[in-house]
Amino acid sequence: MSGVKEAAAGVTAAARVTVAAVTPGRSVLAVDIGGTKLAAALVDPGGGLRSRVTRPTPPGDAEAVWAALAVAVAEAVGDDDIEGAGIGSAGPLDAVAGTVSPVNIPAWRGFPVRDRLAGVLGRPAVLVNDAVAAAVGEYHYGAGRGSRAMLGMVVSTGVGGGLILGGRVHAGATGNAGHIGHTIVDLDGEPCPCGARGCVETITSGPAMVRWALRNGWTCASPDAAALASGARDGHPVARAAFERSARALAAAIASASALCDLDRVVIGGGVARAWDVLEPPLSRALRAYAGLAFVRRAEVVPSELDTRAAFLGAAALIRDPELV
Repeated sequence: MSGVKEAAAGVTAAARVTVAAVTPGRSVLAVDIGGTKLAAALVDPGGGLRSRVTRPTPPGDAEAVWAALAVAVAEAVGDDDIEGAGIGSAGPLDAVAGTVSPVNIPAWRGFPVRDRLAGVLGRPAVLVNDAVAAAVGEYHYGAGRGSRAMLGMVVSTGVGGGLILGGRVHAGATGNAGHIGHTIVDLDGEPCPCGARGCVETITSGPAMVRWALRNGWTCASPDAAALASGARDGHPVARAAFERSARALAAAIASASALCDLDRVVIGGGVARAWDVLEPPLSRALRAYAGLAFVRRAEVVPSELDTRAAFLGAAALIRDPELV
């Protein structure tokens, strides 16, 4: 894997990837690209995770981000003979061109991550939105099993989504279908990094919730979504209000998506959803208010079963079964 070795200066020879002939049934490399972290893991044929490596997404130019990803990949793969690579990336992306332009990674605009990774690995690679990968993981192995029309959501640093309709990923013409974080729920809302205003992400992402709470009187030495959830559990009125506000935005988006796609299941994962005990009560109340039609109300909203494993398992499944897309 000379390309990764060159990009990841300092990685030892033991961390190189072999490029021998593919043997079906071998492990698959799964990559998860986000605004705060870059992660890579091997997924064995039984769905087990091995060699999981996480690195912070660095500031700097496009090549600095690529080098950090290359280090994570090299360390995760080691000397394994892998079958291919499934990549789940924050969006938007162009699945046809294999490029990504994540809202939360400003250095990557039209970055050819699929072909770069396939080139250095000498193996096929498939690229999907990270929330799509998580949705596939939940659909096959987690809380989405048995669904015929599912929306998977990731509520974290950003808010993403993936649709699985009739047993297949509904990716759309460019691979961005299901990007529920950039649907608009507040017509006069805050500007979003995507260029619009009032997106779901500007209200319900972890950083957005924390910013709102700090502006409105919540104080914390180390403010983040987990600390905000702790404050809500302790009864802090502003922390509780932040979760109420987030839940209303989520409910409006979910009700709209259900009306459009006739969903039977919505699976919510990500850092904010880990505080399900705090999020679920106001979310259920808001859904009762916003879901008017009977077919919209029938959508079951549940937390992730797989948490951070979902995106890895889904990305690997897309290599093993290309017919999913």
